Amino acid sequence: MRNEKEIIEGCINNDRPSQQELYSRFAPLMLGVCRRYCPRLDEAEDVLQEGFVRVFYHLRGFRHQGSLEGWIRRIMVNTALGYLRSLNIRMVVANDQKMPEGSLEPGVIDKLSAKEVLSLIAELPTGYRTVFNLHAIEGYNHREIAEMLGINEGTSRSQYLKARLALQEMVKSKQLISKTW
Repeated sequence: MRNEKEIIEGCINNDRPSQQELYSRFAPLMLGVCRRYCPRLDEAEDVLQEGFVRVFYHLRGFRHQGSLEGWIRRIMVNTALGYLRSLNIRMVVANDQKMPEGSLEPGVIDKLSAKEVLSLIAELPTGYRTVFNLHAIEGYNHREIAEMLGINEGTSRSQYLKARLALQEMVKSKQLISKTW
């Protein structure tokens, strides 16, 4: 197995086996990233393919200052956001939507499997899901999210809070936790 620098050099030189190796190494993980933004598999696969086109096109600009995986992940997230923008998906959910009441005991979400959590996140409205993914999973702060989505920072914070509350309500309604909590 070749190291990342050798694979990157091969990709830059349009070496098909190197491109295949890079794709094979990162595609499964990046499909998961794309699925968080595009819950439909066909859309996520389209975003993945477009993202890898961008990865190969911009690979010469990778500076080896961070991880290659992180660099590719950022491209996938930006590609997914571009896809959502192309659909004219509104990132802000109407404020008159009923806010869930109450909260869960600390750590309840931690007891769910990753598959259960991802399934719940996929059910969120697009605006909530996008902000939640960017903040809770990708680690962007609300200022960065606001810039990426063209919204104000307060809207990002509000969407994140509403996403968390909606997830709590989903956990309760799906009886994923005992009523004794």
